[in-house]
Amino acid sequence: MAFHSDIHEGIAHLVLNKPPVNAFNSAEWAGIAAEIKDLGEQDAVRVIVISAEGKGFCAGVDIKELGAEPAKIVPVNKGNYDTFEAIHRNPKPVILAIHGFVLGGGIGMAGAADILVASECATFGVPEVDRGAMGGGAHLQRLFPVQKVRHMYFTGEFIDAAEAWRLGAVEKVVPRDELVPAAMAIAQTIATKSPKMISLAKEGLNAIEDGNLEEKYRREQGLTLEAYMHEDSQEARNAFNEKRDADFNE
Repeated sequence: MAFHSDIHEGIAHLVLNKPPVNAFNSAEWAGIAAEIKDLGEQDAVRVIVISAEGKGFCAGVDIKELGAEPAKIVPVNKGNYDTFEAIHRNPKPVILAIHGFVLGGGIGMAGAADILVASECATFGVPEVDRGAMGGGAHLQRLFPVQKVRHMYFTGEFIDAAEAWRLGAVEKVVPRDELVPAAMAIAQTIATKSPKMISLAKEGLNAIEDGNLEEKYRREQGLTLEAYMHEDSQEARNAFNEKRDADFNE
């Protein structure tokens, strides 16, 4: 199982756990989306905390699956879309406790969330252009300023937890062993509030955001499909899977 969850005193805790890097295939993304949506619909749940085991929070999609079957981009795109929407549009606040690398789909989850707590080792990146894909910009722009987003997107360079905190994306940065307790402490505070008031508050905050996050991401996904039709995209995936530099000159 790529994840598991439990509910205790109004807090649902979903743990991503697919060693070694939490890179999920199309079916697993669909399962994650369904679980988050289901947790949000349960009266026993007042807050959702998402954390991960392993080397990092989430490395995004399973590139090997896409390398072997490029047509899988369609269900992968849907799984990503549904997961991010399930977080952003969830009637319950969603807190992410992130560590290590936050890439691709991990960025989408972080950008869709309400509150982020990061370990000191956390890093954020969007290496999509180096994998022959698009996507993640809409959610990244919910975390960081426009020019920072473009620099990250065009270069593939990462930023660390301290910089993410400086830019206002992260609520707090803590040592790795304090990560989940710190996220749970915030969740416990929220869980004492009126569920109806919190639900209305989240609905209102979503409503006053600039633009429609899901529509923006859907536009990006269309460009991902277009990218996958180009030979450079296949070369990028082949190079990644074969652990070599890509050659775009042929």
